[in-house]
Amino acid sequence: MPEAQTAEKLRAPLVRQFSVFLENKVGALLELTRTLKDANIHVCGISVVDTADTAIIRVIVDDPEKCRDVLHEARITAGESSVVILELPRGPEKLDLVLRTLVAAEVNIQYTYSLMVRPRDKALLALSSDDPEYAREVLDKAGYAVLSQKDISR
Repeated sequence: MPEAQTAEKLRAPLVRQFSVFLENKVGALLELTRTLKDANIHVCGISVVDTADTAIIRVIVDDPEKCRDVLHEARITAGESSVVILELPRGPEKLDLVLRTLVAAEVNIQYTYSLMVRPRDKALLALSSDDPEYAREVLDKAGYAVLSQKDISR
């Protein structure tokens, strides 16, 4: 049992994701990305979900600590959460196998989106779950590569 606790402590923290709430208007997304660019923060992954009045921009960046400060200083409303970043094996049927692994372990996936970076030239998938630590554990045990913030940052 002490070995499991030691491995748990050595495991890198999950990747941080920011959920930014913006008014659904022309140029709002550009303003957000320009604010990040001006602070030398690089967007590694992005997902936009819009409604009639607002949009939720989910973003993964190379420097979450700096991003948190920049968003706060710019008075941009944002939430923060942990997501699992999975390196997908090559082949179109591999996503199905990953999802089967998670379903078999009763992991609930809330949403998913791909990242724009490919540190080892493989597709990356961000997975949001109600229990991201458990999702990571399931994927680790199944032999999938789960990346940390350090893996996706410059």
